[in-house]
Amino acid sequence: MEDLSVYNPEGSILREAQHRMIFILKNIDDICRKNGIEYFLDGGSLIGAVRHKGFIPWDDDLDIAIMKEDYPRLRKALIKELPDNLVLQDYDTDKNYPMLIAKIRDKNSFFEEKDLSGLQYQGIYVDIIPMEKVPSLKWKKILDYWYGHCIRAMHNYSTSMDKIISSLFFPFAWIILQLTRVVNCCSKSNQIAHIYGWGAYGGFSKNDVFPVEDMFFEGIKVMVPHNTHAVLSALFGDYMQIPPKEKRPQHAGKIEIYK
Repeated sequence: MEDLSVYNPEGSILREAQHRMIFILKNIDDICRKNGIEYFLDGGSLIGAVRHKGFIPWDDDLDIAIMKEDYPRLRKALIKELPDNLVLQDYDTDKNYPMLIAKIRDKNSFFEEKDLSGLQYQGIYVDIIPMEKVPSLKWKKILDYWYGHCIRAMHNYSTSMDKIISSLFFPFAWIILQLTRVVNCCSKSNQIAHIYGWGAYGGFSKNDVFPVEDMFFEGIKVMVPHNTHAVLSALFGDYMQIPPKEKRPQHAGKIEIYK
């Protein structure tokens, strides 16, 4: 059996970064429990919890998800209750931030990412991804491209001409998005997926998520869908299979950790 611990042995920079992410996650979890807010591990982080009881060994990010309607309450609590060495980063707290999801950043580190060099905060992070009702994943893919492209271009992640064109097109994309959400409210589908504009196209049943359950992740208790198998199978198929080496991606170009 392959020894996967070579990716993140204790004392390695990746393992130290993972410890920082665990610290961030513990603070988010404490705030959520205090305020009665449900979140759940998402994507590769959920695979890690089930398959490895913690991080996928080569993973250098950590994702949690929350229903879109619960995010404003969580955002307010995070701004008020996060410790001084952590900061909420979204399109309201960092003017150049081009994403429709939020990050909780560690102020005492540096996490280099392609195309994100102009941000006010660039430390190690945990992603907070809003989820919403998405009956059609095909339509989501189309809308994600146009709406998400406008957002990124308007936040200086494109050429000047593309920024001008995107600014003109954005009101139409926004109206289409709002009409889509109105139509979705009338749908009998329970399928949820990542927020519109965020380019991830997997969906699963809300009934398989809530009420959430507790699971240990790197020794701390966190929230996960109550039917992790159904959620992970919908997203990844055979999620217990270790992928080949060429399919073990990492996000960081460089990681630095300060005292």
